[in-house]
Parts: sequence; C-alpha cells; structure tokens
Amino acid sequence: MKTKSLHFTRKTLAMLLLILIGFYGCNNKKNQEEKNIDYQKVKHPEWSKNASIYEVNIRQYTPEGTFNAFARHLPRLQEMGVDILWLMPIHPIGEKNRKGSMGSYYSVKNYLGINPEFGTEEDFKNLIDQIHELGMYVIIDWVANHTAWDNQLIFDHPEWYTKNEKGEIIAPVEDWTDVADLNYDIPEVRKYMADALIYWVKDFNIDGYRCDVAGMVPTDFWNNVRHELDKIKPVFMLAEANEPELHEYAFDMTYAWDIHILFNEIAQGKKNIENLVNQLEKEKTKYNASDYRMMFTSNHDENSWKGTVYERLGEATETFAVLSATLPGMPLIYNGQEACMNKQLRFFEKDTIQWDKKCSMDELYNTLLTLKENNKALWNGAFGGPLKRIATSADGHIFAFSRKKDDCQVITIVNLSDQEIEFELSGDIGNDQLYEIFTKEQITTQYTMQPWDYKVFSNT
Repeated sequence: MKTKSLHFTRKTLAMLLLILIGFYGCNNKKNQEEKNIDYQKVKHPEWSKNASIYEVNIRQYTPEGTFNAFARHLPRLQEMGVDILWLMPIHPIGEKNRKGSMGSYYSVKNYLGINPEFGTEEDFKNLIDQIHELGMYVIIDWVANHTAWDNQLIFDHPEWYTKNEKGEIIAPVEDWTDVADLNYDIPEVRKYMADALIYWVKDFNIDGYRCDVAGMVPTDFWNNVRHELDKIKPVFMLAEANEPELHEYAFDMTYAWDIHILFNEIAQGKKNIENLVNQLEKEKTKYNASDYRMMFTSNHDENSWKGTVYERLGEATETFAVLSATLPGMPLIYNGQEACMNKQLRFFEKDTIQWDKKCSMDELYNTLLTLKENNKALWNGAFGGPLKRIATSADGHIFAFSRKKDDCQVITIVNLSDQEIEFELSGDIGNDQLYEIFTKEQITTQYTMQPWDYKVFSNT
C-alpha cells in the first residue's frame, strides 16, 4: 500500500505539473500579448498646446440647468479665450442612498445615458456641435471607480463589485455612502468600462475625458483606454490625480494640487515665496517637461467644500489667477469665477450661479488667456518655455520670473505680501522691449507695488 500510494502521488504530481505548465503557457502568452501592445507615449492633441480649460457645472450654470440654456453662454466663453470645456458628469444620478434631494453627479446610474434634468441626447449632440463650430473642444467627467447603488450593473453583475469579508458590496471610501466600489481585478469590468468610454467618443464626438479619482483605478486600465480612444481620434485626457506614471501612456494632464495648496497658504500667511520656489523645483524633477499640469485657484470640490476663492485667497485672488495663467501649466477657470462668484455652490441641491454684472473678471481672464494662446513662452508642457527666477532686492516679498520660447518672452512680477514694496529687479530681464499687458507700460528695473499687486510683461 505504501509503494502504491507513493506511485500514485508521483503520477498525480506529474499530471499537475503538466497542467500547470499548460496553464502557465497560456497565461504567459496572454501576458506577452499584453506586453506587446504598442502603447504610444502620450501625444498631446495639436490643439491643446496653447489651450486653457474651463469647468462647467450644468446644474448650477443657469436657472434652467440644461444643455440648451448653457449653450447661450458659448460665444461669451469663446470670446473670453476658453479652449476646452470640461463638463461635470452628464449621466443619470442614482436615487438609492442619494445625498441631498438631487444627489451627486458622481453617483452614476447609467454610463450610457443622459441626465434627463439636463436634456436629451439630441440636446447634448447639438451642444457638442456648437462647441466645435466655435473652435472649442469638450471633455466630459467620467466616474470609473464606482457606481450608484441602483446602477443596473449592481443587479446584473454583483460579482463586479468589491466586497467585504461578509460578502457585502462596499463603498470605496467610508464617507462615500452613495456609491459602490467596482473591482478592476474583474476583466469584464474593464471591458464594460472601456466600451462605455469608447461609446461617447465614437457616437457623440466628444474630445476626451476628465477622469474622477483616476489614481484609484489601475493605471494599466487607463493605458489601454487611451490606446483604444486614440484609434478613433486624438483625445485629451485629464486625471484627477498627480501620479507621474499616469502621464506616460494615458493622460495629458494631472492636477497641480501641491501648488494650489501653496497658493492658499501663501495668501493666508502660512507659507512664503521660498516654499513656492522649492515646489516648482520639485515639479521639474518629478514630472517630464512634456507633462501638462493643471493650475487652478478653484474647482467644484474646492468651491463647495473648502470655500470660495475670496474666502481662501482674499485680496490675492487676482494675483493667483495671474500666476495660474503664467506659471508652467494649463490654467483652469471654474464657472462663476469670471463673475466674482463669492458663494459655495451646494453640491447636492439646485444652487444657481449669480452672474453679477456689477463685478466681472472677464477682461482679466481674456487678457491672460489671449496672451497664453499667442505667446509661445506660456504654451503647455514642452511647447512652452521653462521658468527662470529673476532676482529682486525684495525676494522675500516679490516673486519675479521669466519664461522664454524661441523669440517669445513673458515676465511676471507679483507682490506676494500684504505690504507696499519698493524694489529693484537685479536679475537679467533679457529683452527690454517688453510691455505690460494690462497698462501697456514698458518694463523697467525699479518698481513700487501695492499689496498683492501684479505685472505681466510680454514682447508679443
């Protein structure tokens, strides 16, 4: 019995070994095929090289809260210099475990549907056509990481979701009680989501996506999606994330969160210019010159949860808008900023933006965005010029820098203090045929600047 048992074990082991070799061979072939996918390094769409971006909250933009009502603002936005319109999620919103009376846009009930509050598919197609006719581009917000609790997927494919030890579907974050976490270890999840992303580009001709919590979804999924989307048309992809590896094969742009946080802290007297300079140096080592970084003073999260720009930046609001447009990166404007919006928009309720005619930053943004479009020094990524700091006699208060590309140059000087400062530019300013874009004065080397004042000089 002992010998027979030993012989059976060896035979069984041999058979298992053959099975494992076969299994490994198949999987190795599959893995090799995946490795052999010719992922192209991110190639930015040609039209994005000097673009600026504007975030649109359809629900709150107009009293009607519809695509058609928003469309009436398109000529104004084009005139202001906006190139890319980022629409917050346009899909039907879940009702189960909903927050507030209207729910979060980021609780998606149907990835292939249109939120009926906003209009119809035809209305959306018409909006896209009008955006394109005006020479602008449109990306839509995409929530790949989680779904609403009443998304049909949760009933048809409960195995597609992340579960706890009790086998219960869970939220991705404890406080996100209105959404259920998708499991990207499941191949069918990846295929479904990739097909849905392809659908909106192919059937509606959108120009790309802003991808919600992109860092919570596997990078290789995004790499594959970008590969597939670019087969249809050159797309623009923005990640709500800041991991450098996302830039390699998947995303054109990530969030410059660290710089945004410093803007707030400097305005509040908690940090200083050297902190900003150090962070800008870190950016150079952490990211490639070709990577687009999104500069912003507000967005839907910052406004609704952390305060308006006036609450966070106070008298420095315009100053940091200027820095957002002239530092390396692409500037973002959140809807309502151009109307000096000084209220936090409620996230789960109707809360229309007040388009106050008495206060407008249209001219400020138009001047800055026009400069960005026309002066190569300010173009995005490697299309633009690197930042070179200009020394001053008041470096603790005055931040001055130059950017050059080919024959184009821009010099920005900002007083990042609440004091009047008299100073001299002691560093090389290069071309002295530079004129201030707001006042048309020619550049000199001696200035007195009021608290939070700014000057931007250009030779174009």
